[in-house]
Amino acid sequence: MTTEPHVDDVVQDDDDDLVAADDTIIGRAFRWSTAVFAVCAVCVVAMVWALQRPAPPPPPKETIYVPPQTIEFSTDAPSVTFTNITPSAGIDFVHENGATGDKLLPETMGGGAAFLDYDADGDQDILLVNSCPWPGDERTDAPPPTMGLYQNDGRGRFKNVTSRAGLDATFYGMGAAVGDFDNDGRVDVFLSAVGANHLFRNTGGAFEDVTVQAGVAGDPAAWSTSCGFLDYDNDADLDLFVCNYVRWSRALDFEVDYRLVGVGRAYGPPMNFEGTHPYLYRNNGDGTFTDVTADAGMQVNNPATGRPMAKALAVAPVDVDRDGWIDLLVANDTVQNFFFRNRGDGTFEEVGARYGLAFDRDGGATGAMGVDAASYRNDAALGFFIGNFSNEMTSLYVSQGGADLFADEAISEGIGGPTRLMLSFGVFLFDYDLDGRLDLFQTNGHLEEEINVVQPSQHYEQPSQLFWNCGMTLRGCFVAVDTGRSGDLGAPVVGRGGTYADIDADGDLDVLITQIGRTPMLLRNDQALGHHWLRVKLVGRTANRDAIGAWIELTAGGVTQHRQVMPTRSYLSQVALPVTFGLGETDQVNTLRITWPGGTTQDVTVDAVDRVLVIEQIATPTTSE
Repeated sequence: MTTEPHVDDVVQDDDDDLVAADDTIIGRAFRWSTAVFAVCAVCVVAMVWALQRPAPPPPPKETIYVPPQTIEFSTDAPSVTFTNITPSAGIDFVHENGATGDKLLPETMGGGAAFLDYDADGDQDILLVNSCPWPGDERTDAPPPTMGLYQNDGRGRFKNVTSRAGLDATFYGMGAAVGDFDNDGRVDVFLSAVGANHLFRNTGGAFEDVTVQAGVAGDPAAWSTSCGFLDYDNDADLDLFVCNYVRWSRALDFEVDYRLVGVGRAYGPPMNFEGTHPYLYRNNGDGTFTDVTADAGMQVNNPATGRPMAKALAVAPVDVDRDGWIDLLVANDTVQNFFFRNRGDGTFEEVGARYGLAFDRDGGATGAMGVDAASYRNDAALGFFIGNFSNEMTSLYVSQGGADLFADEAISEGIGGPTRLMLSFGVFLFDYDLDGRLDLFQTNGHLEEEINVVQPSQHYEQPSQLFWNCGMTLRGCFVAVDTGRSGDLGAPVVGRGGTYADIDADGDLDVLITQIGRTPMLLRNDQALGHHWLRVKLVGRTANRDAIGAWIELTAGGVTQHRQVMPTRSYLSQVALPVTFGLGETDQVNTLRITWPGGTTQDVTVDAVDRVLVIEQIATPTTSE
């Protein structure tokens, strides 16, 4: 039997289908509405962005690369011959170091020299510092060795006048300082030594030993090295600074007992010797001096041990910040260098580490020997040059835009690589080719005769080196001069002291090198480049008579050269007191200004070149001829 559906059932089924259909339609409509709203939103955002965005940049322009303008400069050092004229010039001096095989450290460290006009005749004489045998080793078959004083005849020939001049003294000498300490117009001589030091007063062509009266002998057990006269307190007389090396004695040397494998006992570095303090002597103006080292703040102790730190071999007195007060850089061997900034009140502040002068570029101490300082770029920058031990390049600390920060630029200036192997002692700057730029000279030589046995790259005798300043406009530029083009200058020597002067009155500067246990080498400069020059000798009146510490500024050919009057340079040595300016092809001087110790200035008119110009200080500085 067939059963018909109930009416209510039919109605319910239709309602369910209708509800399902409505949901589908509504869902589809909702999705379309959402899509429409999303599209509208995107359009609105796009319209807002389009209305608010910045204007597009203009199309890029094509850029044509133009290389920077190069600075043209020559790197070909001029060919200048230096001729060894030692025997023909009459120099028969032989250095005596007292060596008998015990290898005592002082035996390999001495040999200072000085150029000075001891007889006031206008030319440069030569003083050579000698040592002597050790006590008990004196020879009875020969006269004892003495210092050597050689008088110049004005043409570069010399006569031994040591005995006549009263300098035939015998002691273990090291270095020399020259200066008119009593302002009587005659240059006096101080000699440092292992043991008591000596001061000789010039009485007019001869010398008398006034050490005891003056009070500058120092500790009889000390070992003094480089020394120099300077007016640190600007009272118009010359004070005296003396470097001391290490606390040494024969017994201590044998206790250290430095040795080389395959060689045996040998000369060695000073690391195992205790340090010392230098001396600063204030001139009292009556022929006597007072030791003011402690009161002046120059006794620096090792903070770890409380013992003296300095192992000083050289000093460079220079007014670094041009405030009128002389500062001092002290080159210490294997410990940090000192820089004593003059406070102007009789005291100094040691600021070597703060100024960047204490250590090398790697933060280590070097075996510092000789030192010189100069404005070698002919600008406001000052450079300190320090000769170091073998396998340590020569240091070149250059001021960095001021007087209180220095950086070692030896590599970038061209002297780092060529000097690394050398053991350098005497270091100085001079204008060997008279082109108006200061060049670098250094004399080299090892401590140990047998060093090549254990270090094949090292030799006892080493050639000296000359670096030509090529005069790059924005920076310095040193070029090593080929020793094959410099005559006898590159001959291997056991170099120690180094100094310069014009010995034959031809305008250019000649070189003197001392050697351990040998004759010195006097090298005549035979350059023939036709360059002009001017030599300036200052005579102080209200300043110290030698005008040591004065600044001379010379402008010629658009270049201004800055030089300080300071004979204390190099290692154990003194250079000629008059200041030589090379002028190159320029035959006239535009301006010449003197800033005397104490701060007064004096402008001088220069009417001619290729001559010596003597300038006396006047009470009221004005331009004078």
